Amino acid sequence: MAAAAVDDAAARLTTAVPQVVMDLIDRLVEAGHGGWIVGGSLRDVLLDRTPSDWDLATDARPERLVELFPAAVYENRFGTVAVRRDGELFEVTTFRTEHDYADFRRPHRVEFGEDLVADLARRDFTVNAMAWGRGPADGEAPEAPERPELPSLVDPFDGLADLAAHTLRAVGDPDARFREDALRMVRAVRLAATLGFAIEPATLAAITANALLVDRLSGERIGAELAKLLAAPKPSVGLRLAQQAGLLAVISPQLALQRGVPQNKVPGEDLWDHTMRTVDAAPADRPIVRLAALLHDIGKVETLTDGRFPHHEAAGAARADELLRRLRYPRSAAEEVVALIHHHMFTTDPSLSDAAVRRFIMRMGRDRLDALFALRRADDAGSGDLVDDPALTAFIARVHAELTAGVPLDRNALAVDGTDLMRELGLTQGPRLGLVIDELLDRVIADPGLNERGSLLLLAQGILADMYENPVA
Repeated sequence: MAAAAVDDAAARLTTAVPQVVMDLIDRLVEAGHGGWIVGGSLRDVLLDRTPSDWDLATDARPERLVELFPAAVYENRFGTVAVRRDGELFEVTTFRTEHDYADFRRPHRVEFGEDLVADLARRDFTVNAMAWGRGPADGEAPEAPERPELPSLVDPFDGLADLAAHTLRAVGDPDARFREDALRMVRAVRLAATLGFAIEPATLAAITANALLVDRLSGERIGAELAKLLAAPKPSVGLRLAQQAGLLAVISPQLALQRGVPQNKVPGEDLWDHTMRTVDAAPADRPIVRLAALLHDIGKVETLTDGRFPHHEAAGAARADELLRRLRYPRSAAEEVVALIHHHMFTTDPSLSDAAVRRFIMRMGRDRLDALFALRRADDAGSGDLVDDPALTAFIARVHAELTAGVPLDRNALAVDGTDLMRELGLTQGPRLGLVIDELLDRVIADPGLNERGSLLLLAQGILADMYENPVA
């Protein structure tokens, strides 16, 4: 990259780096060490994005860092020390080289060093292999006269040029980089989506050649990358790359098999295209809906019969549950996604009775209704339909009217509870009591006017009489 471009980038970074980070660099330099910002924060600043964190690298050994920064914590054997300043946590890592990646994820042996360029050489992509800061950069003694006093940008792998070209390129040999750490392949498709970058051909070819190594990764690591990918403006960019390179077939065979399955929605497009349209149409600020959009038709391949997909929502809910368990998603999030998939085929038939609408609310749970409606709108968009479907809009209005009216929709809203029924009717704790309460709720949902203590006790008495004539098996 031309020197003028490097100087311009360095100047932009000078105005963007927070003072608290500069203070950390200054402390390292004053103690005779180098202090360099590395990684994605530099990339993001130069792309006019807000960095999520600021990571530093230095020639100072971990024990020395703990001396320089009181209350700092040496986190792991890889040389990372956590330093807290102004309520924020910063990671400062000693320059290192890594060896023997037998598990395709973590090095078995780490050597600390003094060479910044050697440290940058072990990183994943050129746009992440730049450094900005001050002090010894290549192993020279701290007192070397050529030591820069002003911050400078170190870019040994032309990351700045790739940044300008919006290109993701592995540092050095891409095959070696991905065999060192297979998660880098998943990160590549994620960054392509979040940054809007293309993956250069040799790097993409290496991903394709090594895709099966993703099976060696923990589900938790893959799930974290998937969550970040789904937060991209257009997740389909990364998902299509994952499908093309063979990563998706390892992560979720059911999703990968959607390619080529006919779907009579948008002419010339298949089931995979529909899924991609749906994911992109889901709200970017609603991660649960985005995830449900990705998985909402995951059950279609196995249920395909004569061009139709009977009960694919039930099969999809089961497959989604299996996948999210394997990817170690938080249980509450997984349960919500599974519920959305299971119910996403709800009918909006205007002939539905008010009682049927209330039962729909009860089945779904009022807290999940907005997410379900957002998923349906995304599904409609993925099918090439109008986002503002009149039938859906009218159904949503009916649901909101029922909620506003305050009609009983769960056991807690009944005018009697289990204690009342035990005291007044002689019932005891057990299945029979639960059945009576459920029957009362069903009748109140059909006719909210029945939700009055005296009426419910009389109804319960009649329900009990029927039970005694027809005992529960």
